[in-house]
Amino acid sequence: MKSLKNVLNLPILSEKSLANRMLSNQYVFRVPPSANKAEIKKAVEARFEVKVVSVNTLNSEGKLKQVRGVMGRRAAWKKAVIRLRQGDVIKELE
Repeated sequence: MKSLKNVLNLPILSEKSLANRMLSNQYVFRVPPSANKAEIKKAVEARFEVKVVSVNTLNSEGKLKQVRGVMGRRAAWKKAVIRLRQGDVIKELE
């Protein structure tokens, strides 16, 4: 079990994530690829003092990139979509 403060890297603030925040009380975070749903849920509840209803995760494989004729790959990452209880808000992200 890793430290809960290392589970959440940063929030993803795109147009789609902001629309989901307003319509269905969902927040999107970038998390380490090794984090699982239970760790993500505990980290959000402990850090922001809210009640998490559900956690969905998406694995994103790194893109292939070519720089000066050498092929390389960007790092793989994971996205977590967190749905909060009705009425709960993460004040730090508002």
